[in-house]
Amino acid sequence: MVDSTAFDVSARIGSLVLPFPTVGLSGCYGSGAEFAPYVDLSRLGAVVLKSVTRRPRMGNPTPRIVHTPAGMLNAIGLQNPGIEWYLQHDVAKFAQTPCATIGSVAGFSVDDYAYVCDRLAARSEIAAIELNISCPNVAHEGETFACDPDLTARVVRAARATTEKPLIAKLSPNVTDIGTIARAAVDAGADALAVVNTVRGMAIDIYQRKPRLGNVTGGLSGAAIRPIALLAVYEVARAVSVPIIGQGGIETASDALEFLLAGASAIGIGTANFADPRAPITILDGILAYMAQRNVRALRDIVGAANTGFANSNQIEGDEG
Repeated sequence: MVDSTAFDVSARIGSLVLPFPTVGLSGCYGSGAEFAPYVDLSRLGAVVLKSVTRRPRMGNPTPRIVHTPAGMLNAIGLQNPGIEWYLQHDVAKFAQTPCATIGSVAGFSVDDYAYVCDRLAARSEIAAIELNISCPNVAHEGETFACDPDLTARVVRAARATTEKPLIAKLSPNVTDIGTIARAAVDAGADALAVVNTVRGMAIDIYQRKPRLGNVTGGLSGAAIRPIALLAVYEVARAVSVPIIGQGGIETASDALEFLLAGASAIGIGTANFADPRAPITILDGILAYMAQRNVRALRDIVGAANTGFANSNQIEGDEG
């Protein structure tokens, strides 16, 4: 194993400096404590907690998770106990986590985001806030916040007014121009962007002749979405200059390096954790080995290295074939 102290693999998320670029993603790494028997959490950069809402949510009907080729569909439905219970019973234990703890906020109105962000960010255990804006806005006929630049900006601006802690806007891949959404989030005050959330999808049971998820549709994650996520990181890195947490189907160090070269400053690992709890550590060790082999002393030196002189919008028009 390569001596990590010989290399600078830190990643900056606003004012938060992560000693390692690997991040356990929301809903896929618990609070970190669940993985402590298998992983040295001090070798992670951060853990993003499960999204919390203003009021308790029971979540979607079952089944909520379906295995698909090279991926997984989930439709959990933001099940959580609500912010008040969460603050009273859960948050204090995160103080013992040996890596940064990033809270995740979800909502169904701009006011929801502002309220929960204000309450959660006030806690010293929370180092930064992720805004999970892939939620329907009930005031705008259910339109997803992350699919509209104005709604994205309104959420980020409202959250920004409540805290000086780093804000990370988690973007959706289910848009035609993710760069426009990214610029709206950054202009409104986002310190970093998480790129991307899950891709909408579904599966059907051909024998029962009905959708396999209780919610009918869900979010696809895993290796199947990696090329989609990689392109999104590439495009966002060309649109804004804030740090990007690249995420979506990353399973190996090679996968992670693609995202770094496309412009990500940090790497989010989600679905891979279900198959291998040590995935973030294995990926980190692989990144360090790559750096040692190529005499790269600082990870930031390769961030975006493949994102210069590449196709512009005219060149890639019609690339669907």
